[in-house]
Amino acid sequence: MRVAVIADIHGNLLALEAVLAEVEAAAPDLLIELGDAVSGPLQPAGCFERLAALDAVLIRGNHDRWVAADSPDGLSPVDRFTWERLSPGQRAALMARPMVWRDAGILAMHALAADDNAHLLHEATPEGVRERRPPEVQALLPPSAGETLVLTAHTHRLGTALLPDGRLVVNPGAVGLPAYRDTEPHPHAMEAGSPHARWALLEWRRGQWHVEHRAVPYDWAAASAEAARNGAPRWAHAIAHGILN
Repeated sequence: MRVAVIADIHGNLLALEAVLAEVEAAAPDLLIELGDAVSGPLQPAGCFERLAALDAVLIRGNHDRWVAADSPDGLSPVDRFTWERLSPGQRAALMARPMVWRDAGILAMHALAADDNAHLLHEATPEGVRERRPPEVQALLPPSAGETLVLTAHTHRLGTALLPDGRLVVNPGAVGLPAYRDTEPHPHAMEAGSPHARWALLEWRRGQWHVEHRAVPYDWAAASAEAARNGAPRWAHAIAHGILN
């Protein structure tokens, strides 16, 4: 079985198209998108339509939930930009996507099963971002229901961890936003270090998951310019460089 995993597109249609071209060439049995698909100062409606046309499992992320709100009041400028470019039907469809998907020996979620705005493989501390040790990761997960693979996203940083109970946890990294800054639970920055669009290809062979983390070049200069035109210079820098200024 071959599984393609994408996440954190954040409205970056150019990055999404580049990744989907590779996914199509890989011909997986299953495509899973782990959420935060549309929120960004780029092409949210275009990303929504492209994903909706796929035969794929689509998970709801925290930003998907936020921009699915009935009103843009209280949203950040980028989420408000996204809200204004989605139809009521598209926002309703985002809210209808599951927060957790469990099937075929796989547990898939945007962040944690009980919290779509929390970190799993990485932890933001007052001293900076650290990678959690496998026993710590396992303690944050629901008990195994027989799955061998756990998929998570949200931090925009790729990672793989083998848990004491035998489950493999994989974060594919971000398709469309390689770096960002946040204040919760502590001020921190997440940076991929390059502007490539990230995804993961997993294959079940001889009783084990084999993982390929892929970094795809695309026209990030054009995506960066679009973010700048839409009034988001920090996004433009992050998209163009994979680091924050």
